[in-house]
Amino acid sequence: MTTPHSPAAPDAPAKVHGRAGRDLRAAIVSGLTLVGLILLSLFFWKTAFVAVVAVAVVVAVWELQRGLSAKGIDIPEQPLMVGGVVMVVVAYIWGAPSLVTATAVSALIVMLWLLRRGIDGYVQNASAAVFTLVYVPFLASFVALLLGEGGNAPGFGFTIDDNGVRGVITFIAMVVASDLGGYIAGVLFGKHPMARVISPKKSWEGFAGSVLACVGAGVGLVTLFLDGDWWVGALLGVVAAVMATLGDLCESVIKRDLGIKDMSQIIPGHGGLMDRLDSLLATVAPTWLILHYLVFAR
Repeated sequence: MTTPHSPAAPDAPAKVHGRAGRDLRAAIVSGLTLVGLILLSLFFWKTAFVAVVAVAVVVAVWELQRGLSAKGIDIPEQPLMVGGVVMVVVAYIWGAPSLVTATAVSALIVMLWLLRRGIDGYVQNASAAVFTLVYVPFLASFVALLLGEGGNAPGFGFTIDDNGVRGVITFIAMVVASDLGGYIAGVLFGKHPMARVISPKKSWEGFAGSVLACVGAGVGLVTLFLDGDWWVGALLGVVAAVMATLGDLCESVIKRDLGIKDMSQIIPGHGGLMDRLDSLLATVAPTWLILHYLVFAR
């Protein structure tokens, strides 16, 4: 999730939206709309949330295919999209072992699919395709694993007492806390760049704000919302802040290497869906690991 103190790519347009670096009004409206969609699907029908994740995977694969094509890399989006949806669904229904199997099978199918194109560019396109498979659908499937902690009954109804729903809400709240904490601290106090070449506007002060916000949110959510131990919340906060920041930096590196500013422009004020998913994708797997073994398995 690209924070407001994140970089603009070298070829970014001259339009300026203040120190935040983006149109905050459009960003807030779009962000609230997305959060509303997520919460409605979680509370009304868990299966609908799985569908939201699957659609997000399809869109993100399309965006990556579009971005990679700027460097002459042509990944097969159809098998990646189908395989990605299957991975999300089997992760929710059958759990982690099935996700591993579905990922391996999807990777093999993608490599076989590319054989039809011949020899030229095979290694480049196959490598990029497997990278896409792991980066987007595999990591996104951990959201389905997290939701499955409360069972996968397809019934309707308000499910706030469901461990899976609580886990997903906690995960999203942690990334939001990192984003907000980093934004506030970065705008108010940011002076020392964290990675000048990759992201000149991302500061160590902003990172400190992310850590503080995440630790506070983690302790509060784990103890009050999940009935876990405070130290688990603190651990979750530190891990979430670090992973969210690394996810943002990795996405910045990818875009700079491809020579693009945003993956697309489908979300007003945010750019592409991948520009919103970067921190989420990097954070969800360790979040599931911590909550699964240190909270839900107790």
